[in-house]
Amino acid sequence: MNLKSNSLIFILFLLATAFFFSPVQGQESSVRRLSLEDAVRTAMKQNPDLVTARLEVKRSDARVLEAWGNAMPSVDVAGQYAHMPNKPVSFFPDYFLYSFMKAIDSTYPKPSGQLVPISFAPAFSASASLSVTQILFNGAVFVGVGAAHIYSHLARDLYQGKQVETVTKVRKAYYGALLAREALDLMRSSLQNAEDNLKNVQLMRNQGIVSEYDELRASVGVENLRPMVIQSETNYSLSLDNLKNTLGITTKDTFVLTDSLTLQPVDEQLIARADDLVLETNPGLNATKRQIELNGAVVNAERSSYLPTIAAFGNYSYTAAKEQFNFSPNDFYKGSTVGLSLSLNLFQGLQTYSRVEQAQLEQRKSEEQKAGLERTLRTGIHSILGSLQQARKRIDAQGKTVEMAERGYKIVTTRFLSSAATQLEVNDAQLALTQAKVNRIQAIYDYLSASADLEQLIGRLPSYALESEQK
Repeated sequence: MNLKSNSLIFILFLLATAFFFSPVQGQESSVRRLSLEDAVRTAMKQNPDLVTARLEVKRSDARVLEAWGNAMPSVDVAGQYAHMPNKPVSFFPDYFLYSFMKAIDSTYPKPSGQLVPISFAPAFSASASLSVTQILFNGAVFVGVGAAHIYSHLARDLYQGKQVETVTKVRKAYYGALLAREALDLMRSSLQNAEDNLKNVQLMRNQGIVSEYDELRASVGVENLRPMVIQSETNYSLSLDNLKNTLGITTKDTFVLTDSLTLQPVDEQLIARADDLVLETNPGLNATKRQIELNGAVVNAERSSYLPTIAAFGNYSYTAAKEQFNFSPNDFYKGSTVGLSLSLNLFQGLQTYSRVEQAQLEQRKSEEQKAGLERTLRTGIHSILGSLQQARKRIDAQGKTVEMAERGYKIVTTRFLSSAATQLEVNDAQLALTQAKVNRIQAIYDYLSASADLEQLIGRLPSYALESEQK
């Protein structure tokens, strides 16, 4: 086998294995037709990362309600019943009681200076109270409400980023599966051509037109292609499993892809505005901007520790105490209190100052991250646009190359049948045709992948993906 044949086998092997991961174990149970739109819709509903991000959005909404709750009144109800089998006592000198007891009992003995145990606690007591507190001013509470809203928007930006990331992964996995299928079809076609050529060579060998060496070369060419067909079949199966994992599907169903690996040109207006759009609509950059806002709210929240807290409060209670357990409604006494409270921290060991400084540093870090991300996005968009342009030129060039290679293969095959060409020329023409087709489908795949990366950077979702979210 010559050097060109070795190069072809190496190219096809890399082409078939470059985009796939380990297979998912399991037997096929049914066949499902799957278009790219169906794949994206399925991933938008079932992808585990998207499900997690969706739950985080709901959690952020709950945090908004929690923050508002801190600004609303706090109402508490309490009740208590107590019985003292052994009442606590206090000791007093007997002369403190002499004047009081003498007025009641004239025979009460004179004080001797001894301590007398006296209990003031009732044997039975019951109480019920209602307390209401309303924050009138607290910087941390009001800043917290704003911060919660910012966090809610941040969660939605992150969710949008996860959406476009998931759609891009699905598109690339689908394109990879299409590429694997094209590679498989190409290898089968090459094998079929080689087998047809071998039959012609064998007929001509029986007629004494070609030599045994030509027959051997044709036979070796067929046998070299068979393992490549088997490998392509395996890699196509692996690509479908990779697509299934990307979609978040755990069933054993087998997919039949309904789309084909065809060129889908990107809108030229989108390409022209890509530099500006990436800085306006990129989800990651928007999330970083939200993070800066959130860090600013944290700074204000820490600074609010320097401000006083003012609250209004009210308390209403019923209380009763008796020596016997025979309470009646008339035994309860009402009590109520209303007022304002003010608290202000004067010194906390520089803790507030340190927390404010830390929050400011976090905000500066986010600003630096934003600047770095903007530079990365500009570089990335230029790289993607360059890849799109390069892939488009390759597609146009390889289209013509495939036409010429097909024409050359037909010519050399006809010449070989008329004994005007050698088997080596036939093999070279077959190799040239196969390599031209490989280059063309690779260029189409590269273009489609670059277009998916472009839409991910600018945060654009296809309309069918948005429709699946709204259902």
